[in-house]
Amino acid sequence: MDKNTIIGLILIFAVVMGFMAYNANQTRKKQEEKAREEILTQAEKVLQDSLAQLQGIDDIAAPKDTAPQAETGTATPPLQAAPHPTLPGQTVLTTAADTESGEYVIETDMARYKIAKKGGYIKYVELKKANRYTPKGAPKQPLVLFDGEQNSLSLQFALKDQTPIETADLLFEADMDTLIIAGKETRQLSLRVYAHKEPAASTPDTAQPAASENAYMEFLSTFKGDDYKLDFTVNFVNMKSCLYPASSCRMTWAADLINVEKNYEYERNATTIFYMDNLEKVDNLNETKNEKKDFTSPIKWISCKQQFFTATLIADSANFTTASLAIEVPDNGEKTLLKRCYAELEMPVKNQDNNSFGMSFYFGPNQYKLLKEYHLNLERQLPLGWGFFLLQWINRYVIIPVFNWLEHYGLSYGIIILILTILLKTILFPIAYKQYLSGARMRLLKPDMDEINARYPKQEDALKKQQATMALYKRAGVSPMSGCLPMLLQFPILIAMFRFFPASYELRQQSFLWAEDLSTYDSVLNLSFNIPFYGDHVSLFTLLMTIATLIYSRLNNKQMAAGSGDQQKMMKIMMYIMPVLFLPMFNSFSSGLTYYYLLVNLITFVQMGIFKFTVDEHKLRKKMQTVMSKSVKKSKWQIRMEEMMKQQKQMQRKK
Repeated sequence: MDKNTIIGLILIFAVVMGFMAYNANQTRKKQEEKAREEILTQAEKVLQDSLAQLQGIDDIAAPKDTAPQAETGTATPPLQAAPHPTLPGQTVLTTAADTESGEYVIETDMARYKIAKKGGYIKYVELKKANRYTPKGAPKQPLVLFDGEQNSLSLQFALKDQTPIETADLLFEADMDTLIIAGKETRQLSLRVYAHKEPAASTPDTAQPAASENAYMEFLSTFKGDDYKLDFTVNFVNMKSCLYPASSCRMTWAADLINVEKNYEYERNATTIFYMDNLEKVDNLNETKNEKKDFTSPIKWISCKQQFFTATLIADSANFTTASLAIEVPDNGEKTLLKRCYAELEMPVKNQDNNSFGMSFYFGPNQYKLLKEYHLNLERQLPLGWGFFLLQWINRYVIIPVFNWLEHYGLSYGIIILILTILLKTILFPIAYKQYLSGARMRLLKPDMDEINARYPKQEDALKKQQATMALYKRAGVSPMSGCLPMLLQFPILIAMFRFFPASYELRQQSFLWAEDLSTYDSVLNLSFNIPFYGDHVSLFTLLMTIATLIYSRLNNKQMAAGSGDQQKMMKIMMYIMPVLFLPMFNSFSSGLTYYYLLVNLITFVQMGIFKFTVDEHKLRKKMQTVMSKSVKKSKWQIRMEEMMKQQKQMQRKK
């Protein structure tokens, strides 16, 4: 490689890196600008609403001839309706004061939940069988999926006089404050808000509203001691005389997903909203930028999915009739908040006197075998290569079953990866052997190839050179594509592993050698500064993988047939450049993945040694010469090439 080629490659690399840096900076500026605009817009809305309340203007009530509808298409939760004055004899629901707080606590073997008395929604979820990432030596912290008043679920509807009301403003009552469920036990928690009638105008001012035991709205939750999934049913009982007649009810679900893993950037990029429609098609919103999507067709479930955990809302028999989903990437300098998720859902209400809408929540890990048990396609949230059938088949029917089978022996996950790699390389051994033989045959044809190159040195003789080369391959019984096919067969497995390891819940917080967590990067040296495109740490598994890949490239280049063509030289150079270019990307990847790629290279070295010891190239050369000495029938391709040559000669003579 000459000096100009080296300078050209360096310039190309510099241009690519510069473009990536510029693009990342522009994206960051756009996100910051959008966040500022949203803050100003929200502040303006709050100011206008406050002025309207002070002036006594009722701008929130629904029109008199239509049922109230929640605003759709917003990227932020709707503003709460202002309280309306009640009239004598009017039916009302118990509204909680702003200062009123409290919660109901439910504990199962799998999780701990807190339900707000004001609003009746689950505002806190803590998973008991997992811990949040903490640095080595630091005390363990519980894994909290979300916590706080900003995580809410609220229903919007209207009273008889069309006064809008939200369940987030109502005070829900229960018979108990604490509920503990263990094992196979199943228990229910009933939260109710009762309808009241305001005292008549003639009654004293001290009279209290009279509650009706027969008219109430109920949030009924069913918990199982050994299940991450819980049932949630909204019941309307004798509410026809209280509520404005409507065929549906708007429900808003908001969740702020917080960082619980070591690699904040990777976890944030893996966090988004997934959903499944009534045709059982699973899709998701954009994972790297703000996005909003409206649906006019039914939705079966939506999921606020993180890297290893998910919060899913599932409709039972009747789907959500319409939906509006939004994901927001916050401007979060402290790196605590991953994404903000919003969902506005329409649920049918057929009969307000006796109507129920069944749903269920899943708060738990993104574990393939666990999600698959619910038969809701929840496992399709895992990035296993669903877009390409071969990748998902390899992961679902080969990698995951073997991985789960090895787990039962109680082995370290580093040893499991080693055994899995050996099994895969053993299965692929015949393919690798054929690839080595193909390379050996091509090397043995080097003297003949040199002779052809010397015979046709001119550029205008390229067609003759190609014809002679193909004739040589035909006589020797060698196919230049035979070495590429085995590589293509192995490639889907490498890509399947690329998908599997970063998404494997089983590797989370599992240590091996110097890696404290195989699901994220291993760091043997934490830098006090950040290197662009590389990071602020040094991953030893990634360094070893890169070195092993360079050694493999060196050995492979020696095994390849030597050639004088610029294209072949450039190919050999790229085999050295690519591992170095991939080093910054893999530095922040799962250490289980880089450890696997390292093992693949090391086992390949052993295989190459076995092939070199078992394949006698001297005997192989004699066998090829025997084949070449026999007359070989011309193929149709050769006949067509000869005809093309004759036509070219005739055209040259006419000229």
